[in-house]
Amino acid sequence: MTRHYRVSADIGGTFTDIVYQDCATGACGAAKVLSTPDNPGLAVLRGIETAIPTDAAIEFFVHGTTVGLNALLTRRGAKVALLTTENFRDIYTIQGNDRGEIFSIRWNKPEPLTPLEHTFTARERMAATGEVVTPLETADLDRLVDAVTEEGFEAIAIAFLFAFKNPAHELEAAEYLTARLPGIPIGLSHRVSPEWREFERTSTTVMNSYLAPVVRGYLETLIGGLNDRLPEGRGLHVMQSNGGVMTAETASETPLQTLLSGPVGGAIGGRALSAATGRPNLICIDMGGTSFDASLIIDGLPSGSNQAKLEGLPVQMSVVDIHVIGAGGGSIAWEEAGAMRVGPQSAGSMPGPACYGLGGTEPTVSDANLVLGRLDGANFSGGEMTLDGDAAVSALQGIGDMFGLSTEAMAQGVVDVVNAKMADAIRTITVQRGIDPRDFSLVAFGGAGPAQAGALAEELQIREVIVPVHPGAFSAWGMLQTDVRHDYKETLYGFWDLIEPAVLEDAFAGLEERGRRHLLAEGIADDAIAFERSIDFRYYGQEYVLTIPVPEGPIDMEAVRKSFDVAYDRQYGHSSPENRVEMANIRLAALGRLARPDSAPPAPEPARPTRERDVFFAGRALKTPVLDRNGLEFGDTVAGPAIIEESTATTLVPPGWKATVIEGGHLSMTLEAGS
Repeated sequence: MTRHYRVSADIGGTFTDIVYQDCATGACGAAKVLSTPDNPGLAVLRGIETAIPTDAAIEFFVHGTTVGLNALLTRRGAKVALLTTENFRDIYTIQGNDRGEIFSIRWNKPEPLTPLEHTFTARERMAATGEVVTPLETADLDRLVDAVTEEGFEAIAIAFLFAFKNPAHELEAAEYLTARLPGIPIGLSHRVSPEWREFERTSTTVMNSYLAPVVRGYLETLIGGLNDRLPEGRGLHVMQSNGGVMTAETASETPLQTLLSGPVGGAIGGRALSAATGRPNLICIDMGGTSFDASLIIDGLPSGSNQAKLEGLPVQMSVVDIHVIGAGGGSIAWEEAGAMRVGPQSAGSMPGPACYGLGGTEPTVSDANLVLGRLDGANFSGGEMTLDGDAAVSALQGIGDMFGLSTEAMAQGVVDVVNAKMADAIRTITVQRGIDPRDFSLVAFGGAGPAQAGALAEELQIREVIVPVHPGAFSAWGMLQTDVRHDYKETLYGFWDLIEPAVLEDAFAGLEERGRRHLLAEGIADDAIAFERSIDFRYYGQEYVLTIPVPEGPIDMEAVRKSFDVAYDRQYGHSSPENRVEMANIRLAALGRLARPDSAPPAPEPARPTRERDVFFAGRALKTPVLDRNGLEFGDTVAGPAIIEESTATTLVPPGWKATVIEGGHLSMTLEAGS
């Protein structure tokens, strides 16, 4: 019988992770291959060839990609022409009134993705109510048509004033331009972000157009390579920044949603882990080769928001909150002004850390861990890669001589510095928001995360670390735990006490109808469709909003208002139940539930014999047992110091800690009493 698999891929800066799940048994496996930055799809294809037998069928495939994010960070997106309302040409260039760094005399506004000279205008005007004030003069668009032809614009973004209330002029302009510029992608603000705030909506639309050709080209390459392996129809899915998945066709139309698709997989995996282990509050950390991503699971759900800033520019879209810094196994240690820095520069996958033996010479975190005995040069990445210990020593000696330190002391310093950076990143999303990290368990994953987790937990006084199954590919595993999702919104402004419930019900019903049509067109069965409703609220006289869930069924106006007061008190430490409340936007998440088998614990595999080697802890070399995770069974406990190796990661159990295999095959590391 043909075996069927559900497959996910997480494309990182250093490694591309593949997770595959047997549809019959639920058992999961994982593989890692070096990323191919010039063409990320090649690593995905190679990983699938490595992990999935050629005679097996791929029933479902989802992947997270950083292609769009990298294009944004490196400013290698499309050349975009912006079309807006006459006399409002400067909206995108002037930007908002948020100074960013209030007390910095050197602060400059973020560089826009398209300059003022690439902005065109047309005579038209909508009132704030959506009524036509001035009809669109399509003749004004001819100058844009000529410019696209002469100057080589690759995409067009249209953001007319108040188009979110009435899109007629944007649609008319798009029809006119499409007839004269076939093949040029045109982004319309009322489709990309039908929400108030002109600069933010314009910024979101421009960013979507900036990424469209890049993401579309990448997806076409990947689809072409996987064409023979995927099921007929919509077999290829892409992870979204909001924690759901979408088809490749939808991703081509709304590439903006792919920006954080890689890191979000870890947060969704954390949600599944929270439900499986009964731990409602988790700090999820993903330390790979290039970056360190931190996110929160609170009361079983990922922390999220409806707006983000990327490269300083606002983006109106639903996102899972991910805090990212440049700290990974490939982060380079360097000297500046007599002090040592680690990252954000990374050795990447080519040439990689010095110990990879691919030509790298600069010292990295991975080199430091190898020198300290925490990595096995002969058993890295499941034995598929041999590390060059002499190259690592040489790299660390070079920078150690600059500071008058031995190789081992320099290696410990590199690890200590990167741990301090990661601890500060966690404090940013916890302590700075009034959240006590000691009330959370730390979930450590990524290829380098489990090796650093114990030291991080001690720094933050967290007493439990969970190392999930296949930790090096946990983000890819998380992508298999989510559903299809599309977000819809509508600006509906007014005082809460004056809004008629029937008006709200009708508005939500309209969004639900749009969501249902979209999901049915993507092949989701009607009985697998569900909706989540929410509303943006603020106290009268305030600027910013909180998004409050609205339960299904008839809307209980008083209960929803009380929910806002409670949420406000939780967020800011006080509330004002006596004040009037305004609503700004209604939101709807349309969910298409995907059938999936329950995840089974890993199938038993032959384990390598336990061995022993010297490992440095706080400057001292200790004889440390090295165990194979395949040899550990439910309930087994390992006392530190110890090292637990597996194909995707190495877990370091420091002195004073113990690791226990819990249900599902996950490891729970706890700090013993008195330590």
